[in-house]
Amino acid sequence: MESLPSEATNYISKLEADITRFQAQVTRLEELLRAANDALYGRSSEKTRYVLNNPNQLSLFNEAEACADTTVQEEVVVIKSYTRKKKRTKEELAKELPVIEEIIDLPEGARGCNICESEMHPIGKELVRRELCVTPAKAYIKEIYTVNYACGPCDEESDQANIVKPEVPVPVINHGLGSPSSVAYTIYQKFVNALPLDRQEKDWANFGVQISRATLANWVIYVAIKWLKPLYMQWKAVLVCGVVIQSDDTPVQVLHEPGKTPESESRMWVYRTGTFVQTHIILFEYQPDKAGERPKKFLEKAPRGFYLQTDGCASYNAVVGAVHCGCWAHQRRKLVEALPPTNKQASKAAEGLDFVLKLFALEDEFKDLTPEERFKQRLVRSKPVLDGFFAWVDTVNPLAGSKLGTAITYARNQQKALSAFLLDGRVSIHNNASENAIRTFVRGRNNWLFSDTVQGAEASAICYSIVETAKANEVNPFKYLNYLFCELPTVLTKNPDADLAQFFPWSVETRERCRSRDSVTGRLVFD
Repeated sequence: MESLPSEATNYISKLEADITRFQAQVTRLEELLRAANDALYGRSSEKTRYVLNNPNQLSLFNEAEACADTTVQEEVVVIKSYTRKKKRTKEELAKELPVIEEIIDLPEGARGCNICESEMHPIGKELVRRELCVTPAKAYIKEIYTVNYACGPCDEESDQANIVKPEVPVPVINHGLGSPSSVAYTIYQKFVNALPLDRQEKDWANFGVQISRATLANWVIYVAIKWLKPLYMQWKAVLVCGVVIQSDDTPVQVLHEPGKTPESESRMWVYRTGTFVQTHIILFEYQPDKAGERPKKFLEKAPRGFYLQTDGCASYNAVVGAVHCGCWAHQRRKLVEALPPTNKQASKAAEGLDFVLKLFALEDEFKDLTPEERFKQRLVRSKPVLDGFFAWVDTVNPLAGSKLGTAITYARNQQKALSAFLLDGRVSIHNNASENAIRTFVRGRNNWLFSDTVQGAEASAICYSIVETAKANEVNPFKYLNYLFCELPTVLTKNPDADLAQFFPWSVETRERCRSRDSVTGRLVFD
């Protein structure tokens, strides 16, 4: 057969290359469209049962065919009974609430017997129903007076009276109406319940108080910088001495930032203690950008060899002396995103995802072990799975630009960091704790959208640090803020460098005064 001219051969080769390229583009566009639809209409949960059919779970339609085996002899099967979980009664639901009785009595004129007209006597009360009632917040003015004393004999003997006055606690807001409870309520509403100050302004009006959002903003900034920042700095000194530190960041917009346009993005960073600790510290820090100097500066006093767990962002590479640990939740997420819309089990992404899910299943088994035991179990049981995963990664040749390609590239670039959890049982395999910590900020940002000034953004970082650390240590955030504003102004006025350890949310005194869970039932207590 006569060979084709070289021009035709070259042209055919070019067409084949174009077809391959166009197929890759179509695949990529289909993935982007699917990802957009999932973002709009799909589940946000990353739980495996929502994203991947369990291969061990039979379909209702093929169960008989799949399980049938004519060689198996019939045997007697004892079926274990199943007890449905009892619904909690109204009495159990309201067990910790105070009870106020309302007695409905007969009018005096209706207490005569309708048969003999004799006066009837009470024989007892009957419970008709139970109702859950609530009293909305009430605002009132508290006037604080002192009882002053004077010495009569001194007054008679000299021209000057000896007057003694009791010590008055330092106010949380100088020359203002703000009290510990009202300022704590404002911060609680904004930074725990994500209620912007403009809505709080309307809420205060419903209480009969005309107070502007500017005044509320001034309260927040003043107390954050004046009273909460010293506590924040002492927490930071404890945090950076930890063996494991987790970190994440998210965008934030600040309208009036020197040298930047209002549309530009700044960053809110979060740093927290590791997962396997008894006391938790969560600190937010506002910075104008995502440069590596930001985490480097924050962690400059951390000991060499500490474990820094992140999502693999290049900014953290600037932190020297740290053992960088990766996040398997990010690896799992990328593989889930690479799953095709149909026939998921037979896909390459499902093969890799199976290794990752095995690692998470093992971690679930190890969660109650000591760090030492967890370290040993990981070497024996997790390391073979880890080695199998990266051996699989080396066999995959994904389409350039595809979701699977993104997942494989992440695995190859992060291999050392993803393997670092084997070095110490105190290191988690994921960075979910810091992601969860920053989620409250993201929810609030969706409501208030931006910060007006740098000072406001810094105050927000401090306030989020206080409430998130309180919540992580199971301390009621409103009670805790109120407690701090009652005590810190006087303590810090007397000594700005005072040791504030007694006010840490894990201290015995603080936990007793601001307990967030009932000691018997374990339920949250907010009253």
